Amino acid sequence: MWKADKWTEYELIDTSNGERLERWGKHILIRPDPQVIWKNVKQDKRWSEPDGTYKRSSAGGGAWKASSLPNEWDISYGSLDLNFIIKPTGFKHTGLFPEQAVNWEWFSELIRSANRPIKVLNLFAYTGGATIACAKAGASVCHVDASKGMVAQAKINAAKSGLSDAPIRYIVDDCKKFIEREIRRGNKYDAVIMDPPSYGRGPSGELWKLEDSIAEFISLCAEVLSNEPLFFLLNSYTTGLSASTMGYLLELILKPTLGGQVYSDEIGLPVTSTGSYLPCGASSRWTNTKLKGNLND
Repeated sequence: MWKADKWTEYELIDTSNGERLERWGKHILIRPDPQVIWKNVKQDKRWSEPDGTYKRSSAGGGAWKASSLPNEWDISYGSLDLNFIIKPTGFKHTGLFPEQAVNWEWFSELIRSANRPIKVLNLFAYTGGATIACAKAGASVCHVDASKGMVAQAKINAAKSGLSDAPIRYIVDDCKKFIEREIRRGNKYDAVIMDPPSYGRGPSGELWKLEDSIAEFISLCAEVLSNEPLFFLLNSYTTGLSASTMGYLLELILKPTLGGQVYSDEIGLPVTSTGSYLPCGASSRWTNTKLKGNLND
């Protein structure tokens, strides 16, 4: 497992009975997590004194029950000098996936060590965690997401991280249509980051189902890679798309023409109460073997 264990302002305190107890800066949240199937005793008193709890509705969706929770607040990821706005949404999310920090660390080192200009394409880019990590490491970034609100929040995160004037291009569009246009334009990128949803729709109602679309989409993205690609990162939070499955896809699609190596594993967060790590999705990474040193661990 690749472990996101360098946080100071985020903490996964405990997990039990389908829920997470988390600290986001100074605020304590309880959020549902269906993979938490164990029912250990909730000994930490913060289980009964959270600032906000997200409760699912039997009719679908859910809502926050908040006793002392602001609409938004800031947290930082000190290891890379990144800052984020946290905004609890009606879909249990907060605008940030803290487990992705392990990938931020990985590709930030690759970018810094490349000793050349690196152009990154970040697809399904959400609120820009990967975007600002790449920009902070010195890359130029094209940030693409179908949600205008998420792209707006990504711009705020960039500003909070001192990257208002960084070479970041923000695009609100369907990712597949954008890639098709980039191919026609002849635009190339040295790295691709892809964090696709299990299901989704583009701005014009375009339907996305991950298992049906991902192989074709990876092949499409391979067409915009430069002559000296640095890395390709594929993330998944879909149980049917395991780390090994994603790794097989990258091996099948990228290695025949690009060579390089593929590494795949679960990503996870440390749980303070137990000392164990909670699996939080999976990632598969392709890298160019010309890189010096082992930057894939």
